[in-house]
This record gives sequence, structure tokens and C-alpha cells, in this order.
Amino acid sequence: MAIKKYKPITPGQRNKAISSFEEITTNKPHKALLEPLKSTGGRNNTGQMTVRYIGGGHKRMYRIIDFLRAKDECTATVKTIEYDPNRSARIALVEYADGQKKYIIAPNGIKVGQVIASGSGVAPEVGNALPLAEIPVGTLVHNIELRPGQGAAMARSAGTFAQLAAKEGNHAILRLPSGETRMVLLACRATVGTVSNPDHNLESYGKAGRSRWLGRRPRNRGVVMNPVDHPMGGGEGRASGGHPRSRKGLPAKGYKTRNPKAASNKFIIERRKK
Repeated sequence: MAIKKYKPITPGQRNKAISSFEEITTNKPHKALLEPLKSTGGRNNTGQMTVRYIGGGHKRMYRIIDFLRAKDECTATVKTIEYDPNRSARIALVEYADGQKKYIIAPNGIKVGQVIASGSGVAPEVGNALPLAEIPVGTLVHNIELRPGQGAAMARSAGTFAQLAAKEGNHAILRLPSGETRMVLLACRATVGTVSNPDHNLESYGKAGRSRWLGRRPRNRGVVMNPVDHPMGGGEGRASGGHPRSRKGLPAKGYKTRNPKAASNKFIIERRKK
């Protein structure tokens, strides 16, 4: 999973650095696990723009990912490692002993032909999914459930992982990628290892067109707008815009927006580092 850099023979390649895709084993997805993905352009069901700077981009099909890993009765063999246009991590097509095929988030270092398993009593090896109660303290995990049976909700993007710091009572204490330390029920499942494609943060598109292929439109700053369009707009010349704030006037850079009465506050031991 290396980064490929290009010689500056064109302006678009001068700063281009993308994944080498050397771990990808096939470019044809499994058709039975594909779903159509409609492009919204940031509009809701009434046609009103609710998210700005979204539109265009290449047509995609959604890959149905098994975040539950609840098929405990048989082992699975990794068939392919594939690119997924809908996420930063790689995905792996696994075939169970009964012939059923599913996509999972590919852990870093997983190979074609490797056998993985899930459920209670499984060895805590890379790619195996099991309850946090059976994972040794200090292990790096990903695809972590917040509630038992919910499916993986945390540490799913490229290169991320959480560390199992301790176990207290019915809860495991996890150190998350953001630096936050929180408690999760020991009955929740997690997958051993880290997420694939750890060099994703080193990629550089090199040109604006590559962002457009991904469906990202140009984003203009608030300080260059007029006062009618943004709280930081207006002024003579290149005015700084005063205090940083959002389009709705909500202060940024240090202003806490989390609800102090959120029900999950009692599970958070230490907030994320700034």
C-alpha cells in the first residue's frame, strides 16, 4: 500500500501523489452485492440544497458491506481485495464455507486465501471479529460496535484503529482515533487489526479536476462573500472577517457545539484532543 508520485511533466502531475493500488486483486466487483447509488447533488426530497459544494462526479454503485459479522457458524476465506469508490478503506470479498459471499472492510495486511472467523471463542487474530470481552488488553481493533448487534460504527476509515486500554465491570475502555477515551459494553464486537490503506492521508490529487471526479465542487471562503451571504463577508479590501464563524453565525475554532445533556456523556472518560 504505497504512494505513487509522478514526474512533473504536466501541471496536474506536478503535485500528484496517489495510491499505487498494488494490493488490489480484481477490478470487477461481485454483482450480487451491488446496489444503485443515486446522486443527490446535495439536494433533499423537495429539491432544496441542504449540503453545499456537492455535485457531479463519476457514477457509482454501492457495495453492500457486512458490518455485523454475525455469521458465526462457519469460517470464511478471502477471495479478493477490491477498491471501493464509496470509502477510503479497501474492501475484501469473503466466501463462507456454505458458499455465501460477503464484503467486509479489509484489515491491513490481510491476504487472498486467508481464513477468518467471527463469534465467541475465536482466536484474537487479524481479521477475526469477536466480543471485546475476549480480546486481550492492548490489542488494536477496528469496526467497533457501540451497541451489541448494531453493527460496526467506529474506526472504519482508512488506517484507523482503536486500542483496548482496559476492562472494568461490564465495559471496555477504548482509546479512539480522535484521542477520545470512552467506555463500550464488553458484549460489543470489534475486529482485530487496523483498517487497510493507511497511506490514504498522504495522497494529493494534484489538480482540481480530480476533486470534481469525486463529486466535490469548488468551495469558496466566507471572507470573500458579501455581508448578505456570510457573517464574515464584507469590508474594504481583504478584510479578515473578525471572529471565525459558520454561515449560520455559529462560532468556530474553540466553541463547543456538543450537547452537554447528551446521553452518551457518561460513557466518555476523556474528550478528544484539540
